[in-house]
Amino acid sequence: MSRLLTDELRKALPKLRSQEGSKDPTVHAAFIFAASGWIWFATEGQQDGDDFLFFGYVIGFESEWGYFGLRELEEIDINGLRIERDLTFEPMPLSKCLV
Repeated sequence: MSRLLTDELRKALPKLRSQEGSKDPTVHAAFIFAASGWIWFATEGQQDGDDFLFFGYVIGFESEWGYFGLRELEEIDINGLRIERDLTFEPMPLSKCLV
């Protein structure tokens, strides 16, 4: 089992493109890399072959919508610093995450 994607979160995430067209989609999880300040707000996700593919809003070098894979998030390890899931995060509209 993944430390970033629990069975509960996997079941709660809407399938890819299911919130397409929503002006303020619901974010179901937030992943944070404290060493860089990057945040991935996951709005949707589903199994994609041997990986799990998320869609959401990413704040990094730029702020943009995009796809990101679970494997990609789990492979980041810089001197022991890894991406973490915000365990206190409660689902909410993206607009509330950006306040």
